[in-house]
Amino acid sequence: MEITLEWEGEHRFAAATGSGIAVMVDGDGETGASPMESVLIALGGCMGIDVVDILRKGRQEVTGCEIRVRGERREEPPRRFTEIELTVALTGRGLTRSRAERAVELSRETYCSVVHSLAPDTGLSFEVELREA
Repeated sequence: MEITLEWEGEHRFAAATGSGIAVMVDGDGETGASPMESVLIALGGCMGIDVVDILRKGRQEVTGCEIRVRGERREEPPRRFTEIELTVALTGRGLTRSRAERAVELSRETYCSVVHSLAPDTGLSFEVELREA
């Protein structure tokens, strides 16, 4: 996996993935996500993909998934995340809480590469919301 970033001035970089996808990274948050927002986006996306895949493989009828991610950072450098809260809101027909919570647990413990790339002492908490379609 390789990413190339080209400085666009100020705190902005144009990033290009190896597969040709373009993404703007902006430390000021004006023209793209900041680097730390990008971490939260990656975490939510990674877990969302896992959870939906796990539930579908378990024959759960998922029709929607919304991930809300909130992060708290250190005040002093390095201003890394110390606490991250994720809310996984699933919509579907006949979804069961036990299977949804198990899917989140499997993503967190086994499958989500982004979770395992965070500092080991980062506090992670999860909430699952179920909505009937």
